[in-house]
Amino acid sequence: MTLEPVHIKAISSMVSRIDSLSEDDDPEKAPELFELLSELEYDGKVVLKALGKLFRAKADIDRMSLAKDPFEKTYSCDSGSTNPISFNSGLYVDLCHCSIASTPTDIDLHSKWTMVMSTYSPGTGMVIDTTGGWEHFDENEGRASIVKIRPGLLKKRVDRMVHNIALYLSESEHILWLMEKFDEDGFFIMDGPIYPKQLMYWMVVESDDVQIRDDDNAKRILQNYVDIMDHHIANRRPLIGFVKNPEDMQTMITLRKKYAMGDLPWLRDSQFFKNVLSPGKDEGKGSRWITYTNWFLQPNQFYENIMDSTSLVLDLDLKHEFPKEDYAITFFMIFVPSIDVLFKIESPYGITKDEQMRDMITRKVLHDIAVNGIPMTLSKADSLAKIRISEKKLIKGMFKGQKIDTIYNDVRWGESIDDQ
Repeated sequence: MTLEPVHIKAISSMVSRIDSLSEDDDPEKAPELFELLSELEYDGKVVLKALGKLFRAKADIDRMSLAKDPFEKTYSCDSGSTNPISFNSGLYVDLCHCSIASTPTDIDLHSKWTMVMSTYSPGTGMVIDTTGGWEHFDENEGRASIVKIRPGLLKKRVDRMVHNIALYLSESEHILWLMEKFDEDGFFIMDGPIYPKQLMYWMVVESDDVQIRDDDNAKRILQNYVDIMDHHIANRRPLIGFVKNPEDMQTMITLRKKYAMGDLPWLRDSQFFKNVLSPGKDEGKGSRWITYTNWFLQPNQFYENIMDSTSLVLDLDLKHEFPKEDYAITFFMIFVPSIDVLFKIESPYGITKDEQMRDMITRKVLHDIAVNGIPMTLSKADSLAKIRISEKKLIKGMFKGQKIDTIYNDVRWGESIDDQ
């Protein structure tokens, strides 16, 4: 059924009943609340703290794009996935393959691949051969591994956990394999957060339904990410996570609790920061500007506390070279008014506690956004790693002894939304 004029009219009537912002919800409130972020505490702990001076600033896109790139070489990591596939037998599978791109282009680096197939079956009857470690192919340019989540660990979130293991294991192993080949003066961009946040959350939360904390693959992933941070902190090499869709809510939750601000109009921190960084009424759309904040430190979270197994439910013995505070997340926010999009840029405190390093990273990210919308090297990595619809269908067809667990939406929509 298509929407006819009578339907459009009814929808328009409903929309008109949703009023614009009331006087109490004036966006001018956001800059006032921003001042509270100089050091935001709750229940005796610092939730958010400005590194250096609290500020909002703007950069001219034309001038930034013409400026010299602060780094001669840029590297970026991304991965493609089949997305989790479930079978009538109860088996779940996801295949992720990871690549690293560089600007200027390094053909030798681009030709290397790491593939991980993660599997899970709730029963013990499914035979999954995980022996042999890495299988090398394409004259050692690529390598592949199959891993298994132990039966019984997952009763819920199976698709998500199978995907997370494949994704984070392929990415972290690929970075560890190639990061020694990066130029000493290079700049490294990870697609998304610097830590496997979803996986870490379920490793910290006590749950009988999701016991991924007991999985050896998950523990190996955490150690991999610590090793990646150690390498970059020890060598003073900049590393960032470019988060295209930030979903954090911690700042808004804390403001509500501490100051009894039950009427705050924003749920996500990103909505708040958009209002903080949006051009004023007299500045128009600010189409030729990028606005951004200072750097912030997020201490007292599980990202650094995983180094201390006594403080969490995790039974881990992670090896790390630096004080646990160095693994805390720091970030700054960038808003591009012309496309109404907010980005979050993350980096470990062990790197950004140096003011000069923070300034260099800020200039680099602003330059890349001014030139290409998002860092060009990140776009390259995404293009290299993407698994197309036709390739996903081919991979699914290889499981000749298994029948895919099809639901009605698969029949109705097929793969049409899978490649977006």
